Amino acid sequence: MPLNVTFILGGAASGKSAFAEQLCANTGKDKVYWATAQIFDTEMREKVSRHLEQRGSSWATVEEPETAAKVLDPLNSRQVCLMDCATMWLTNHLLAEHDLNAATDELLAAISRCQADLVIVSNETGLGIVPENKLARRFREAQGRLNIALAARADTVVQVTAGLPLVLKGAL
Repeated sequence: MPLNVTFILGGAASGKSAFAEQLCANTGKDKVYWATAQIFDTEMREKVSRHLEQRGSSWATVEEPETAAKVLDPLNSRQVCLMDCATMWLTNHLLAEHDLNAATDELLAAISRCQADLVIVSNETGLGIVPENKLARRFREAQGRLNIALAARADTVVQVTAGLPLVLKGAL
């Protein structure tokens, strides 16, 4: 069972990733960054490069778009792992037309087996209007269900808005 699971959610560009990175840095543990994004274009490649530079060399980065067990199973209690982000992880599964319930079950099982502290970042996508197309509606609903499952599993849940954290569950 993980030592501690912290779930951080917020809107796009809300400051949630920076908050999560600082939270991990303050643990004093060896830091592992689980990058779930896939690089398909120059813009994303440049964004990933900026993020790697900002984090610095004190982070070990593991790029894994789908399989939680590959990242979480080898971790130990001297580490903290930042999953950034659950939204990209879900998108990868959705676009690959995987069974989202099975993928979520596998993620939650890997979280339960993990021996490291975990910090999971996700986007809150349910605050806007109903999307106009079927895929976007399916994504929004799936993201909501995933966020509910992760929040239920987490010891601490924090919403970040305009760079400001609000603890919804547990304590920091």
